[in-house]
Amino acid sequence: MSVPELGRLGFGAAGIGNLYRAMDDAVATATIAAAWDTGIRYFDTAPHYGLGLSERRVGAFLATKPRNEFVISTKVGRILEPAFNPSGARDAEGFDVPADAVRRWDPSEAGIRRSLEDSLTRLGLDRIDIAYLHDPDVYDLEAGISQALPALEKLRAEGLVGAIGVGANSAHALRECVQAADLDLIMLAGRYTLLEQPAAAALLPLCAERGVGVANCGAFNSGLLARPVVPADAHYNYEPAPAAIVARARALAACCEEFGVELPTAALHFAANHPVVRTVVVGASRPEQITQSAQRMSTPVPAGLWNEMVDRGLLAGELVHG
Repeated sequence: MSVPELGRLGFGAAGIGNLYRAMDDAVATATIAAAWDTGIRYFDTAPHYGLGLSERRVGAFLATKPRNEFVISTKVGRILEPAFNPSGARDAEGFDVPADAVRRWDPSEAGIRRSLEDSLTRLGLDRIDIAYLHDPDVYDLEAGISQALPALEKLRAEGLVGAIGVGANSAHALRECVQAADLDLIMLAGRYTLLEQPAAAALLPLCAERGVGVANCGAFNSGLLARPVVPADAHYNYEPAPAAIVARARALAACCEEFGVELPTAALHFAANHPVVRTVVVGASRPEQITQSAQRMSTPVPAGLWNEMVDRGLLAGELVHG
């Protein structure tokens, strides 16, 4: 296995693909540049993000940087195919881009190779450092495991990618993949955060046992933990947050405030603190957002905060790592 150094903070480029709202090229470039200026050198993208827009924007920026100074990951499994769109319809999967392509799930070796080749073209690169199988549980987890993961192992053996993994929101699906293949990394979305830790019981111990690193993303739980004060209209898992979830987030925020720490700062640090976590990946839609995340990650958090959260029943004691 060959996993490059990722850094404590990585940049997730879904927003750069016009997630939920359009962003012009200048703002996208400035946002990626702000990540670079803070010292971030790991950039994650995917064909899914804006029907290739994210890959094109990230690639255009990184083309100005020495290739050996950054790490890039993208995803495979969803192939983009041109679509006739005379009405100018917008993408139906959350990205504010024209629906000029459709996503087609193809876990076959030929599909995985094509997906990677297409990504290289959009990125303008000759190699990918990390390739993740993207959301196999959304389509067909069994086919993803039996077809796509062996194909990724073959690509790694051929030297076409440096490291391989799987990215998903489901801790169960990721555990199935870790058990089934020789993975280097997983990208875990929203399942090991200050708010909730369903990955802690079985997935992360298995990763430790098998030497699989974790790129942890979704540390703010769809924005619920992204502000020092949790608003009543907060979202959780991309939907309005239930009252009990809002109350729990506010209890976390109150505990943080007593220690002079803002909730988002604690959320980032907690997401990074498990021994198997190699990096915390955060997104941004404006330069100041990624700059602030970098500042938060460099702000010390007193160990007493975690112990107090344990005492208040907000964290399990075994989740507090030195």
